[in-house]
Order: sequence, then structure tokens, then C-alpha cells
Amino acid sequence: MNHPSSAPVPLGFPRHSPAGRSIASGRELPPDHPREWFEFFDPEDPERLYSIDLTWLESHWRCQFGTPRCPGIDATLPEVGCCVHGAYLADEEDHAQLSDAVARMPAEFWQYRDVGLTPAPAEELEENQSIAPEPWLVWDELEGDDGEMEPALKTRVVDGACIFANRRGWPSGTGCALHQWAVAEGEELTVVKPEVCWQVPLRRHDEWEERPDGSEILRTTIGEYDRRGWGAGGEDFDWYCSADPACHTDPLPVWQTQEAELRAIMGDAAYDILARHLRRRAECHYPGQVHPATAAAQERPPRED
Repeated sequence: MNHPSSAPVPLGFPRHSPAGRSIASGRELPPDHPREWFEFFDPEDPERLYSIDLTWLESHWRCQFGTPRCPGIDATLPEVGCCVHGAYLADEEDHAQLSDAVARMPAEFWQYRDVGLTPAPAEELEENQSIAPEPWLVWDELEGDDGEMEPALKTRVVDGACIFANRRGWPSGTGCALHQWAVAEGEELTVVKPEVCWQVPLRRHDEWEERPDGSEILRTTIGEYDRRGWGAGGEDFDWYCSADPACHTDPLPVWQTQEAELRAIMGDAAYDILARHLRRRAECHYPGQVHPATAAAQERPPRED
């Protein structure tokens, strides 16, 4: 008797990689799925075209760092979330803002403050790293726009994670010291945290594009910072949040919960256009292309932590 054969479900990553195993187990959903996009020109810059992933911005994802729903990207360090590598600083402004934040942050929010104010011993530094201007930073290397490696400042890694990651037992709880301070005392997250930290899991990508008539525009794409956004190493994470239905339980969509971050990325005028478009869709009950993890979360019973 011939039995019908079923095609294997595409995982998006090698089956035996940590990403493949997590997706195959049903903990996460595959990263490749239909998405809906919205494009418009920046009202303050006619050469910039925004390309927005509405499927992500209308999802109900919410960061679970510091809660039992966040097992971390490294199973051996579950309490530090995705902060195991340290944060690369984007530019001089990012560096200056973080330096100011460190100088002003009260000691009770930062578990590793004493370590952070002491220069790292040479044996603690990895290959290509050297002592940075502040003891909570190191010099490392990062791939530039031209594909060449270039010097870059990065937060120190202490006990396996970023020096600003508070661990279990600290009075303010597990999570980012800078984030906890900002929430407790009304500081702006988009100012006191490194740029890469407050943007994730929003991913912004800028690329010049030549049009058929020879003119050029700057296409700014804003969407989901999924596993692939981390580069080749993304498939080695034991778990990642953006495709896990357990992290898609916020009553509000991302375009509302991360309004401050989107305004910082796009500017007020561009965000207002985006919000107006999304508000009209909501008022019309337009279903759109729902993110699979949000759809799954709405179908599943609540998980007990």
C-alpha cells in the first residue's frame, strides 16, 4: 500500500542548527512568510523613500527580557536575554549619549558598576580588542559599509554578558541597568541606551537606489529584526523572540508600543504619516497580512509561567 508523502516544512535554517531545532519544535515559527509593505516619501526629505514592513508593525510582539518568557539566546545564560555579546556603538553621538548616561545613572540600578569603573585587565580582552577611553568599553572591530573591518567601540562583556546586564538577585531585578533606570526615572530610552539596543527588534537599513531615469533615492527599510538581522550567527541562537508566539501577547501593536523608537528613527513627520495610515486600517478593521506568531498567539491558550 502506498502512503502519501508530505513535503518537509521549510525551517529557514539548517535543520540541525539551534535555529532549525527551535523552529522544528514549534517554539518559534519560520522567518520566511508573506509580508505587507507600505512605501512613502519622507515629507522632509524628497530623496528618502520609506519602505515599512506593516506585518511586523501590526504584530503584537513585546519584549519579555527580565521575565520567565525570555529564556535568552544562550541557554547557558537565560537571564541576560540577547545581551551576551555587548553592544557596538553606532557613532560619536551614540558614544557621547551613553557616556552621559553612565555618569548620571544612580548606583542602585547598576550591578556591575564597580567593575565598570575599573579598566579591564589585558587577559580579559579578546583578540582584536584593546582598552577604550572608558573602562566599561573596549575597542573591537566591525564590518563597515565597504565590507572592510574597522575599529568600533563596544560595551565590555563581564561574566558572559554585557556589563550593563543585571543578573538574578540584584534589587532592581534582571535586565538592562540603563533600561531599568530610564523607566524608573523617566529618562528617554532612545537617548540613554546604545542605539542598537533601543532599536532591536526594529531593523533599519539604508541603501541608495538608482531609478530607471538615473536619479537616486535613499531607501530606508524598517522592519523586523529577526534572526537573520544578526548575521550568520543568528542561526546559532538557542532561541529568539521575534517569531515566538509567547512574545506576541501585547494588547497593542508594535507601531504603538514602540512609537518613541519609531519617531527617533523616522522623525515626527514621517511617523505621523505611518500612524495615520495604520490608524485608518484599524478603523476599517482591515486584517492585513497578520504576522504568523501573532496569529498563533491569538489561537493558543495563555501559557503558564
